Amino acid sequence: MRHALKGRKLNRTSSHRKALFSNLAQALITREQITTTLPKAKDLRPYVEKLITLGKQGTLHSRRLAASRLRDEASAQKLTTTLAERYADRNGGYVRIIKAGFRYGDNAPLAIIELVDRDESAKSSAAVEVEAE
Repeated sequence: MRHALKGRKLNRTSSHRKALFSNLAQALITREQITTTLPKAKDLRPYVEKLITLGKQGTLHSRRLAASRLRDEASAQKLTTTLAERYADRNGGYVRIIKAGFRYGDNAPLAIIELVDRDESAKSSAAVEVEAE
C-alpha cells in the first residue's frame, strides 16, 4: 500500500530528482514558460507553487530557503521581487499546465507549464541572455 507517498520516482534517484526539480523550477521562473513531459510538469507544479509562496513571505529565512532550492541567485531574486509583487493578492494557483501532444521520438506526453499572468517578454529575454553568455 502506498499510504502518504506522493509524487513519482520518474526512474531517478532521490538526489537526481531533487536536482531535476531545482533545474526545472529555475528554468520556469526565469522563462515563465517551459515545455516538458506531463508527469514532470505535474510533479513540478507543487514544487514551484511552494517556492512562490516562500518568495511572497519576504523574510530573510524564506529568501535563503528559496535560494538553496533554486541554486541560482538571479532566479531567487526574481522570485522574491517580481513574482512576489505579481502574485501578492493571489492565494495560490500560480502555475498552469497545458497538454501539448506527444513527443515525436518516443511518444511521451508533453505539457507546457507556465506561470499564470506571465510576462510575454520573459521567454525571449531569457533566450537572449543565454545566447549572450
